[in-house]
Amino acid sequence: MISRSPRHTLAAAAIGTPTGDMLCVWGADGRVRALEWADKDDRFQTLLARYQGADVVLEMQEAAPAVVSRALAAYFAGDFAAAAGVEVDPGGTAFQKEAWAALRRIPPGETRTYAEQAAAIGRPAAVRAVGAANGANPVAIIVPCHRVIGADGSLTGFGGGIERKRWLLAHEGAAVAAVQPGLFG
Repeated sequence: MISRSPRHTLAAAAIGTPTGDMLCVWGADGRVRALEWADKDDRFQTLLARYQGADVVLEMQEAAPAVVSRALAAYFAGDFAAAAGVEVDPGGTAFQKEAWAALRRIPPGETRTYAEQAAAIGRPAAVRAVGAANGANPVAIIVPCHRVIGADGSLTGFGGGIERKRWLLAHEGAAVAAVQPGLFG
């Protein structure tokens, strides 16, 4: 007889944004487990399985929790601190959780380098590990990994794509290269 683990169910709903539709995943406790652009489905599925389990089942809902929808709407309307109150539970290792918590402390409109982020968590030699944690962040915007840039000021990798990263930083008023017209509406 084959033993199967019980399936783990999370709720999910699409949220429209000026940068494209996003898929929000949350648990019964209301905490966000994942928030990713719908056109990044492969990345989304990989991160969801890694941090929520391979047995996770998404139950599609009509709408995301009001707190998340309102926070994202406010963020895109210019209230960049609106997402700070949204509770998240993305899973991850203790180190990743520490790195992701540090991301939430970067003020909107500011950027940090990976080295500055490593120093911020008291691990100045862990620059590459911080970069890997940022790259594995399953909760876009709310956990603002887009605010981390290369040591030379370059816009390094971003799961949502470099143009979205550039757009988000410019939207927040960070000093970045100009956004190309027409990218996101």
